[in-house]
Amino acid sequence: MTDTSADLHHTILTLDTHVDIPWPDRGDFATGSPSRRVDLPRMRAGGLRAACLVAYVGQGARDAAAHAAASARALAMLRVINDAGRIGGVRVCDTAAGVRAAYEAGDIAIVPAVENGYAMGDNLSLIGQFRALGARYMTLTHNGHNALADSARPMHHLNDPESLHGGLSALGRAAIAEMNRTGMLIDVSHTARDTMMQAVELARAPVFASHSCVRALCDHPRNLDDGQLDALRACGGVIHITAMDAFLRPRDVRDIRPVTVADFVDHIDYAVQRIGIKHVGISSDFDGGGGIRGWADASESGNLTAELLRRGYDHAQIAALWGENFLRLLDQADAVARTIA
Repeated sequence: MTDTSADLHHTILTLDTHVDIPWPDRGDFATGSPSRRVDLPRMRAGGLRAACLVAYVGQGARDAAAHAAASARALAMLRVINDAGRIGGVRVCDTAAGVRAAYEAGDIAIVPAVENGYAMGDNLSLIGQFRALGARYMTLTHNGHNALADSARPMHHLNDPESLHGGLSALGRAAIAEMNRTGMLIDVSHTARDTMMQAVELARAPVFASHSCVRALCDHPRNLDDGQLDALRACGGVIHITAMDAFLRPRDVRDIRPVTVADFVDHIDYAVQRIGIKHVGISSDFDGGGGIRGWADASESGNLTAELLRRGYDHAQIAALWGENFLRLLDQADAVARTIA
């Protein structure tokens, strides 16, 4: 990172929209740990001013007992995320205004979220409980179909058919309405294409992909094709390119080159050219499998800004990619919720 890019990096509100928390919790976010890619020391070292910390629940059986266990885990994880607000210099925020206030005060902002609608089982009231604990988005699925929707990656060990619901189930449609009512963003990362396109049509607020990449550059089922990118633009949504090597560049046994920040920004370039700077953002999926050469943990976040600057993005564009586009979505979701309440 050059002096110029470092100066720029430290003047913008940098927000990573998808970071997993280790579980069971070890209480080491404040002190840092060699096994973590995101913690308070690394965020400060890398000039990363905000992050969405997600309560992730892996897909399991679709029955009452498994649903209850998943819900209990998600609620416990959200409480741990909220506990970060007790650390000096850290604020847990659930509005764009709160994130901006933390930034202006020099504090780190944490935005809670939920990954995998499996966490709510078949109980719509849990969406309100998640929102009461600050959660600002929920990823509709993870790997494997759940009661809400079909996943991009059916899990054969769970006896998943290729499609369980044909996209969204009736419960999934009701969940989207409830998320709009409570101001939670609908996250379509991990969802099947039919799920994603139906969510765009149904949702009253913009939907977004918190951690996905571009299928035209890397043909992976987790990535979004051009039609999906166009749908995000049409609904005002955002794709947040993520630092998962398998999503960034096709690999074969002869390709031993590491996936790098340059590969990451190739996906940003493609998405910006396809749907516009307002509809593209940045995420890492750190501590959930993310990490590439040059952005291996939060302390290296400035390397992304340096590469964006090298490719000709200006201050306002880099700020939009790093956080302003996501903050706009939070404001829009809140505005929609006020019309429903």
